[in-house]
Amino acid sequence: MQRYFVDTDKDIFELSKDDSYHITKVMRNNLGDKVEVVINKKLNICEIINIGNNVTVKKIEEIETDSELPCHITIAQSLVKEQKMDLILQKCCELGASEIIPVNTTRSVVKLDKKEIKKIERWKKIVKEASEQSKRVVIPTINEILSVKELAKLEYDIKILCTVNELSTSIKKVLSNDLKDAKIILVIGPEGGFTLEEEKILIDSGYVSTSFGNRVLRTETASLYALSIINYILLR
Repeated sequence: MQRYFVDTDKDIFELSKDDSYHITKVMRNNLGDKVEVVINKKLNICEIINIGNNVTVKKIEEIETDSELPCHITIAQSLVKEQKMDLILQKCCELGASEIIPVNTTRSVVKLDKKEIKKIERWKKIVKEASEQSKRVVIPTINEILSVKELAKLEYDIKILCTVNELSTSIKKVLSNDLKDAKIILVIGPEGGFTLEEEKILIDSGYVSTSFGNRVLRTETASLYALSIINYILLR
């Protein structure tokens, strides 16, 4: 069954215009068909009881599910070109990220400010669809666009700066502690990497300069690599 997210406290309710279109035109569902609907992080099986401009469904059963990681992971991703950003958002969502923070850096090819409401709304739609596809019960939060200095002020249990610096600590050592219930942030640089000044700002505020080994990963690969390691640690 296809999964959808809604915000309601009713037992009978209409789905959004976009979700209704997807149900009728893409999935070709009919009256009486069942769909999965996540309401307040709870999975519900619902029955389609009316198909009009908006599809109406009725709650039938609440289902217990455990699809989320037992810790809060934030990916602070330096701004990249649209196609790469779309991929990062989708895959970070599939791999269990709780929050994504777009970051303006000196070497970012793309420059955006906090007023880019349309861009952020588009990103929110991407992670919603990825959450539905990957059967999550939580849609990752898309934060406002921050600078490196603003990023440095955030409080987390584990603060990881992903870098190619030869003196960096391996990610294996950084993630050697118990991660359950931890609040973790991973900062990913742009194609050209962070400047020395940006790295110093983050390290001085408690971020651990962390290496992924001898190979240099593309910016769109780094967050997926780190999230895969965290998934392995938590789910083994």
